[in-house]
Amino acid sequence: MDLSKVPNERKLYLCRWYFRAGFALLPFLWAVNVIWFWKEAFTKPLYEEQKQIKKYVIISAIGATVWAIALLAWIITFQTQRAAWGEFGDAISYIIPTGIP
Repeated sequence: MDLSKVPNERKLYLCRWYFRAGFALLPFLWAVNVIWFWKEAFTKPLYEEQKQIKKYVIISAIGATVWAIALLAWIITFQTQRAAWGEFGDAISYIIPTGIP
């Protein structure tokens, strides 16, 4: 997205919208928010809406990082412990790997 052609009010609106949408269990939008608005928040000359954009970018980065850590912890736990969980592990598996008792 080319933010250079977008007015500052619209930038703030978009940044806020992506931030709020991330609360709908869509942390990918927080990551997109950080990527798209990082330069606007931290490298561009100061303008009125920049302070709010910076706040949304920082909180989005924290949220996306927390979600990534939680997802990674679940993936590692599930991949290493599924067979030990027995029937429960099989019940929550979409594909049951062959060769594991």
